[in-house]
Amino acid sequence: MITPDATDDKSATTAQGSRVLDVESGLGRIMGDRPLYLKILRRFLHDHGTTPRQVSTAFAAGDYAGARLRVHTLKGAAGMIGAVQVHALSSALEMALRAQAPGLAQQIAHLELAQDRLLGAVSTMLGTPEESHLAAQDMAPDPSAPAIQLLLARLASHLREGEGAAIDILENSASLLAASLGVHVYQEVAAAAHEFDFESALEALLRRR
Repeated sequence: MITPDATDDKSATTAQGSRVLDVESGLGRIMGDRPLYLKILRRFLHDHGTTPRQVSTAFAAGDYAGARLRVHTLKGAAGMIGAVQVHALSSALEMALRAQAPGLAQQIAHLELAQDRLLGAVSTMLGTPEESHLAAQDMAPDPSAPAIQLLLARLASHLREGEGAAIDILENSASLLAASLGVHVYQEVAAAAHEFDFESALEALLRRR
C-alpha cells in the first residue's frame, strides 16, 4: 500500500525532474521526433557544457555584453530541449546583466548549479543503449531538392517578416529541416525563433544557405 506521504514524495521528485529536463516539452517542439531530440541533446552537451563558466569569466572581466550574449544563447538552447529551470534562470540573468543589477555573481552561481544538474540528466538519458542507437540514426535528404529549397524559402520569408508561421514550419518540418540544415543550424534557428528573435533566426538560416 502506498501512503499519502510516499505519493507526495514521488510527485515532488517527478516535478523536480521535469524542471531539470522536461522531455515531453522538448519533444513537443519537434513534433515528437525522438531521434532528432536526442541529436539536439548531444549538440547541447557539446555546445553549452561550459557556457555558465564562460559567463562567469566574462562577468569577472567586466564584459557584461559578452556575458549577456552567452546567456541569451543558452536560454534559447535550454528552452529548445525543455530545460525549464536553466531557461528561467538564464532569462532572469539576461535581464539582470542588461541592467547591471546587484547580486549578479549569485545569480551566475545558481545558473552553474542548475546547468550541472541538467548536464547530468542529459548524459544519463543519452547513456542508455536504446537512446544511443536512436541518436546514431541519420537522415540525409538532398538539400538542393526543389521541395526543400521551397520550404527553406518559405521559412526565410516568414522569419524576415517576423511571422509566427515560421515557428509552425520549424515544428511541423523539424526532421526534414534538421536533416537538410544540420542539427546544429536547425537548433540555432529554432531556438531563436521560439524566443521570437526572428532576426537572429534568419541570420543563422542565411549563414547556412
